[in-house]
Amino acid sequence: MHDKPDEPVGRLIEEFLTARATRKPSPHTLAAYRRDLTTVAGLVAGDDGTTPLPLDRLPVSALSPRVMRAAFARFAAPRAAASVHRAWSTWNSFFTFLVAEGVVPGNPMPAVGRPRTPLPQPKPLRGEDTPEELLAAVAREDGRQRDPWPERDLAVLALALCAGLRLSELLALRVASVAGRAGERRVDVAGKGGRPRTVPIEAGVDRVLADYLDSRRRRFGARSVRPDSALLLDRRGEPLRRGGLQYLVESCYRRAGINDRVPRGARLHALRHTFATRLAEDGASAAEIMRLLGHASLASSQTYIEVTAGQQRAAVASNRTNRALNHLLGERVS
Repeated sequence: MHDKPDEPVGRLIEEFLTARATRKPSPHTLAAYRRDLTTVAGLVAGDDGTTPLPLDRLPVSALSPRVMRAAFARFAAPRAAASVHRAWSTWNSFFTFLVAEGVVPGNPMPAVGRPRTPLPQPKPLRGEDTPEELLAAVAREDGRQRDPWPERDLAVLALALCAGLRLSELLALRVASVAGRAGERRVDVAGKGGRPRTVPIEAGVDRVLADYLDSRRRRFGARSVRPDSALLLDRRGEPLRRGGLQYLVESCYRRAGINDRVPRGARLHALRHTFATRLAEDGASAAEIMRLLGHASLASSQTYIEVTAGQQRAAVASNRTNRALNHLLGERVS
C-alpha cells in the first residue's frame, strides 16, 4: 500500500460510490452521499475565492484537516445540524475507504467538529382514536373513487399500523412474505440495510391480507397471487411504486378527514410511529420495540437484548390497533 497524493477527488468519489453500491443502498441514499461529497469538495476547490477547481483536477492531498475544517464551517453555516452531521458521516466513511485503499495515510475527519443531533422524536398520528377512524373510513367503499379498492387500501394501512413497516419494506414484500401456520402468522421483512426481520401478525391483519388477495384474484386472476409476485399492486395490476404508495396513503388520510392530525414530514412514516408508540403505551418493552421495528442499533444490542418469539407476539397482540381491526372485521375473524 502506498499514498497517492495526486489522485483527483472527483475520481475517488466515483470509486467510493461504486464500492458503496455493492451494499445495495437506496437510490436516495446514494444521491445523498454524492451530494454531500461533491458539495463539500466544491467548497475546498473554491477556497481561495477564485473560480472553483474542477473536482477531477483537485488532488486528494489538498484535503488536509485545516482545509476540511474550513470547508465544513462554510458548509454548516446555512444548514441544519442534522444535515451537517450526515455530511460529516459521509466524509468520514469516504476517508475510511481511502485509507483502506492506500490512497491517503490517515483520516482527517476526527479533527473536524460535528454537531450533536438529538434523536428524532416520534411523529405518530395525533388523536386518541385517529387510527381507528382511519381504518373504519378506508374499509368503507367510497363511491367518489373512480376505481375503489378498499381491500388493498386496508391491507396497506394494516401492515403499517399493526406491523410497523417502512415504505421501502412495504414495496419489497412478496406474496410469500406472509407466512406461518394459523395462530403463528408472520411477515418476513427485508429491512433497512438488508437486515431481515420477522414481525408477527394477529388474526385481524391476516384476515385483511386474505381478503385483499381474494379481491386481487377477482380483479387479475389466480396468476396474480403467485408466491413471488409483489404483495402490493396498483389498480392496473402492476407492483406499487414509491410515489403510488405515498399517494395511496395520502388519499386514505383525505377520505378519513384526518389530514390535520398527520404530523408534517411523516406521512406514511406516521403509521409506523403510531405502531411503536402504541406498543410502548400498552406495555411493550424497549427491547421488543427495537426488534419489531428493526432499528439499526439492533445488531449491537442483541448481546443483551434477547426477546423470544412468544414475547414479540405478545407485544404485537397488546397493540390496541389490532383489537380495533378485529372488532371492525367482526365475526369474519375466526
